[in-house]
Amino acid sequence: MNAAPELTVTIPLFNEAENIPTLYARVRDALDALGRSWELILVDDGSTDDSAALLDKIAADDAHVTIIHFRRNYGQTAAFMAGIDHARGAIIIPMDGDLQNDPDDIGKLLTKLDEGFDVVSGWRKDRQDHAIKRNLPSRIANGLISRVSGVRLHDYGCSLKAYRREVLDGVKLYGEMHRFVPIYAAWNGARVTEIPVLHHPRLHGESKYGLERVIKVVLDLLVVKFLFRYSSKPIYVFGGFGFLSILASAIAGFWALALKFFSGVSLIQTPLPLLAVFLGAVGILSILMGLLAEMQNRTYHESQGKPIYRITRVVRHPDEAH
Repeated sequence: MNAAPELTVTIPLFNEAENIPTLYARVRDALDALGRSWELILVDDGSTDDSAALLDKIAADDAHVTIIHFRRNYGQTAAFMAGIDHARGAIIIPMDGDLQNDPDDIGKLLTKLDEGFDVVSGWRKDRQDHAIKRNLPSRIANGLISRVSGVRLHDYGCSLKAYRREVLDGVKLYGEMHRFVPIYAAWNGARVTEIPVLHHPRLHGESKYGLERVIKVVLDLLVVKFLFRYSSKPIYVFGGFGFLSILASAIAGFWALALKFFSGVSLIQTPLPLLAVFLGAVGILSILMGLLAEMQNRTYHESQGKPIYRITRVVRHPDEAH
């Protein structure tokens, strides 16, 4: 177990004590059947039931298993990030711990990955969840994410995915952003695809997600879109909004003057002068914020040596290779 395995399966768990024994057995059997070296990372996301004791016993009996215990519940994205940070495999496969994902589908993901793809995402085509509370909001969110990102997937919320390790290098996730990793990968030149996977009804425990999660997903999507398009040039956003505000301020000011001189309407009889001043101030502040963001962006990249590009490979003439 000292050598790095080919596969790392990482599973976040929160109060899944009833599912853990069956989950471990099924994942172990599925991975053994593949004939590849593997490790299993189980992340206890601050469970308050008997999950911690069960997980520790599994790790004591199986050298393939690593357990990560959080001090408190941080959420699925943090647990996913912990799994990535501690993974040693060349291929990383996250999945849910509620037995709704089928471990036997891991082989299908790997087969597709071997075709040359960098990310293979699961698609719960026949999803076994509540039609109104879970399925409908999920379809709306998936359609919105696909439209905004330009990366067309049917099911961003499916945790069962397969990633080549290099796709996840340098990725830092916050909020609910674990579902957007295929977008990060595609925007950085990775080949992304999806395949239908099985989805089973939940047998034990309760779902940890509700309708409020859709709002969080939409807000995180805005952050992802902003970071991709404008993280290196934030002045384009703040400055653009600033100039539009100044333009609107000028229009409001000229309109107020036109009403005064051509219609006899006093400046104190219309809100246009106040609107002009307000929009002008907002415009100037937006431009200043853009300049401040540019300074912070340069400090971030230059002080830490952060690259502004990713290289796939470098090709030189054979005479120059040495």
